[in-house]
Amino acid sequence: MTSATSGSSDAGSDDQADAVPSAPDEGAHRRSAGSIWEGLPGSRRRRAARDADDGSHDHTQHKKSLPLWQEVIVLLGLALVLAIVVKAFFIQAFFVPSVSMEPTFVKQDRILVEKWSYWSGDVERGDIVVFDDPGGWLGPEESQQPSNVVQRALEAFGLYPTGGHLVKRVIGVGGDEVSCCNPKGQVEVNGVGLDETDYLMDGVRPSEQTFDVEVPDGSLWVMGDNRPQSGDSRLHIGQPGGGFVPVDGVVGKVWAIVWPPGRTEILDKPAIFDDPALDGS
Repeated sequence: MTSATSGSSDAGSDDQADAVPSAPDEGAHRRSAGSIWEGLPGSRRRRAARDADDGSHDHTQHKKSLPLWQEVIVLLGLALVLAIVVKAFFIQAFFVPSVSMEPTFVKQDRILVEKWSYWSGDVERGDIVVFDDPGGWLGPEESQQPSNVVQRALEAFGLYPTGGHLVKRVIGVGGDEVSCCNPKGQVEVNGVGLDETDYLMDGVRPSEQTFDVEVPDGSLWVMGDNRPQSGDSRLHIGQPGGGFVPVDGVVGKVWAIVWPPGRTEILDKPAIFDDPALDGS
């Protein structure tokens, strides 16, 4: 019985051997393919895997890169947008069209006007400001505009000095009483005489014209440093606006002279305007 049991067991094994072969083991196939990597030493296996990843990454980058001409167009577009933002919010170039601000500025000086000082602060006495024409202040020469399409395009992006504006020094702000002249021949602000010798043309009087005005709130009283040659607030007394400049028309404060090279300078406010007595203190 023991032999029969053994024979029966052998017969069963033969039957299984003669049966139809089973489907290939896919897991075994994957293990076999993976054995190519597994057979490599650890350092070589890691290097081979890294090279394969780098090749795939390079191929992806190559497919995503733009042609050179398209990259140039994109960069130019970004540069122009940046120029517009800078002109609108930060800094703008202007030229000086007359002799009214000599000796501080001479005709055709290129100046930079910064705008951030007035984001949260007020225009102050002594600031040199560029402002829009309040109405009828500019003559034909001072109204010079870009003369061709290229200049107009550059002006739009803040890359060409802008015309049609005025540049003057602020003498009085809203609420100030400004008059001329006291016994010393000086302009007075709130009863305090201004010693303007640091910035006025040599040998000129602070004003040949007498006046006594109170500056309305939201307005400025401005004068050029070359007083005999400056069509400033004094000239427009009695005209619409009374010679006052609206604060809303101020573009910004002159920060620097940038052209010609021999005249480059960063500008500071004269110390006389820091006198607390000007505020009645």
